[in-house]
Amino acid sequence: MPRPATKQDLIQAANENFEKIWKLIDSMPIEVQNAEFNFSNIKKAEAHWQRDKNLRDVLVHLYEWHQLSLRWVAANQEGEERSFLPEPYTWKTYGQMNVMFWEKHQKTSYDEAKKMLLASHQQVLSLAETFTNDELFAKKVFKWTGSSSLGSYLVSNTSSHYDWALKKIKMHVKTYME
Repeated sequence: MPRPATKQDLIQAANENFEKIWKLIDSMPIEVQNAEFNFSNIKKAEAHWQRDKNLRDVLVHLYEWHQLSLRWVAANQEGEERSFLPEPYTWKTYGQMNVMFWEKHQKTSYDEAKKMLLASHQQVLSLAETFTNDELFAKKVFKWTGSSSLGSYLVSNTSSHYDWALKKIKMHVKTYME
């Protein structure tokens, strides 16, 4: 499916990719769900291959990015000018923010991570429902989205991010079975 460019496509793609994550997780034996990742043989440059150690880490990562979206929209709708990324982070340093999220959730249980993500997914889609198609996908509708659209941010934090998670979880299953 191409990158969503309408409200309907955003919601459909988010739900479809979210369901794929849960179908994959539910198909995994519990020992695979609870196993530590073994990506030592993966020669990829992205930091997340080293950062995330298990399924919980992936789920809380998605949850925290949902929270970024929810807080950002709420603050700006209430008249508080806020950047998407919280200070002191920028798009050049957001990797450090991801590490902070990882550290924050080292005591979060896997079951709690699942509950948190299920709830935050619904919250983000409920938020998307409150906007018209034009409010989501026309550029520069809101000053606080800059030259992008609100929908673009929401796509990035739902269906696109879910696609990233799916690839990572599939790699876990593959490396576990080797």
